[in-house]
Amino acid sequence: MDSLNEIEIFVRVVQSGSFSAAARQLDLSPSAVSKQISRLEDRLGARLLNRTTRQLSLTEVGAAFFQRAERIVADVAEAEQAVSHLHAAPRGKLRISAPVAFGRLHIAPLLPDFMAAQPELTIDLACSDRFVDLVEEGLDLAIRIGELADSSLIARRISANRRVVCAAPAYVAARGAPQRPADLANHNCLTYTYRTQRHDWSFQGAEGPITVTVSGNIETNYPEVLRSAAVAGTGIVLLPLWLIGEDLAQGRVVPLLPGYHVPDSAVYAVYPHGRHLSPKVRSFVDFLAERLAPRAAAWEGRCQASVD
Repeated sequence: MDSLNEIEIFVRVVQSGSFSAAARQLDLSPSAVSKQISRLEDRLGARLLNRTTRQLSLTEVGAAFFQRAERIVADVAEAEQAVSHLHAAPRGKLRISAPVAFGRLHIAPLLPDFMAAQPELTIDLACSDRFVDLVEEGLDLAIRIGELADSSLIARRISANRRVVCAAPAYVAARGAPQRPADLANHNCLTYTYRTQRHDWSFQGAEGPITVTVSGNIETNYPEVLRSAAVAGTGIVLLPLWLIGEDLAQGRVVPLLPGYHVPDSAVYAVYPHGRHLSPKVRSFVDFLAERLAPRAAAWEGRCQASVD
């Protein structure tokens, strides 16, 4: 056996606590395991284990060697797993969580194409605007929009998420258009209750960052209610282009405050921490990024055309 195998046997012995237990795991005889440990110690010129009839313990040198050896064995196993993942076909059930409106408008329509490309996968898509715990609920990944809280999850940006302040032409005709963010305090601003500090709308302008407190006669946890109310002329909304972009393009609403913009955010795919993605998660995240990034650019173009 080569030196790497000797190191792996040593790590297994320490982890399992005995030669016989390591031998069973490796499908070797206890004497073969003992012989490999002795060979490793001879090659290193140091005793790694204290052996008694009842137990094994690490020497000081052995403890220092084990810390590094354990990482080496783990890295080799991980590298082998990564290679197998790259060649493995995505299969099994993929459990996804997405916000309700975004899932309905931009995830669900893409699923037929994705499933056609990945016939060995099944999808379990749960649409909810509440914050879900991926590990606790057994989810593979979630779509999250906006600023991300610090967590142990891995996040991949899959799309821009530009937001705009807008209203229907009828509302502007009746109430006038705000010229600066402070003017919003005198308008009927409709708010999304799942947004933190929903009554504080922030902007960036030539004079720097500005935050204004707004109020209105509709608050809701469902953003499509805000879209419908805005199109009907009820009030002013702050909504993402993925939701209001088509209405802007068709003139059903018009952008307001052209000299100011809302701080940028993004759409993310988040998934539990791990150095290597499973093929099913990687394939779906890559697919979303490929499809949604061009859409975001198109929404941006529509918004600019509306301003011009």
